[in-house]
Amino acid sequence: MKTKGLRWWVVGLVALAAVVNYIDRQAFGALWPDIAADLFPDMDQDGTKAVYGTIMTVFILSYAAGQTIFGKIFDWIGTRMGFALSIGVWSLATFLHAFARGMISFSIVRGLLGVAEAGNWPGAAKANAEWFPTKERAFAQGIFNSGAAMGGIVAYPIIGLISAFLGWQSIFIVVSLLGFLWLIPWFYIVKGDPQNHPWLSEEEKTYILSGQKNQDANEDGSFDEGYNPETKKLLKHKESWGVIIASAALDPIWWLFIGYIPLYLNEVYGMNVKEIAFSAWVPYVGAMLGAWFGGLLAQNRLGAGWTVDKTRKTTITLGCLIMIPCFFLLKAPGSAINAVLIMGVLLFGFQTAIGNVQTIPSDLFGGKVVGTLSGFAGTAAKLAGAALTYIVPAITMGGNYLPAFLIGGALAFIALSSIWLLCPKIEPLKPS
Repeated sequence: MKTKGLRWWVVGLVALAAVVNYIDRQAFGALWPDIAADLFPDMDQDGTKAVYGTIMTVFILSYAAGQTIFGKIFDWIGTRMGFALSIGVWSLATFLHAFARGMISFSIVRGLLGVAEAGNWPGAAKANAEWFPTKERAFAQGIFNSGAAMGGIVAYPIIGLISAFLGWQSIFIVVSLLGFLWLIPWFYIVKGDPQNHPWLSEEEKTYILSGQKNQDANEDGSFDEGYNPETKKLLKHKESWGVIIASAALDPIWWLFIGYIPLYLNEVYGMNVKEIAFSAWVPYVGAMLGAWFGGLLAQNRLGAGWTVDKTRKTTITLGCLIMIPCFFLLKAPGSAINAVLIMGVLLFGFQTAIGNVQTIPSDLFGGKVVGTLSGFAGTAAKLAGAALTYIVPAITMGGNYLPAFLIGGALAFIALSSIWLLCPKIEPLKPS
């Protein structure tokens, strides 16, 4: 049978994987006040925040390693099996959280979770490069990124509601089941790549492949594998470093908020788990809208005849210019409501920018190395995120988060500069 618009089913499943990814990930932060009270009853708030920061740092470092590991795995075994391996292992890791009893055991299971969950991002970049023509990739990436935001939106209320009936251990078991259930439609719908999928119509296949402009290395007008340099040559291109540095600067901003929104609301405004659950989701609404906006804006401008270079740089610049003022507004938001609303605008800007940064590897290279470059960029991003996460407890002693917000503003400026300086023209590269 032939299925119309099969590429949108694929990106929908990838976005759903991101939703599950963030529900599993956010459970730890949302439940931390209860976990800390249960496992560390004699420790003060700064002490439990330091424990939390250590565990989160282990998670992000593992995530960093997982980006490179799974970037290679996806290029080796393909999108279909790569996603199955990634989500299967991270669901098992989430299940094992129920049996953790201290900093070391939590660090071990969070480390396993980090390695496996990292596969979601190079996998999404590879699926995007395979299944979408150039003009639709930013929007497809936006749909995927909005899945992460949706996960953040639904995770907190779901966990808050479940916490009224179950303890934190049982909640980890319940959310782990979501990933195993996701595997069923994935294996049923995604039977191969666009060149070999039995359900893909010839019309859609031609539309996808003929629109992959960076997949025509010899410029003869026909689809080919594009420019796929070996890793050493890949890293000699300054454009690759533009992507890597921009990712390393932007990503810690995301980790700052996904890691510390619950603790910020608990420490600064005295919220408990249930109160956090019905407030911490608000910034993710802004993130979801930003993911859609960044993708639609890029698609619109490309459709209007803008070059890929102008489109990506304009959209990334807009996102960064939205973020930077928000960091200064967070100096004195006045109330918890104002704080989460400002964070929502900030994450709107973040997602507007990051979706287009994540699309650049497929603008520059052929599909066989997109996962590799995305993996390198992801690893750099997570190492930077781990560094910021680790120092946050030390620089926010007594509930003063201003130093962390100032660092975030500086990172947004660095990301913007790297794209403009190291990617003089975003277009398909060729062997030198």
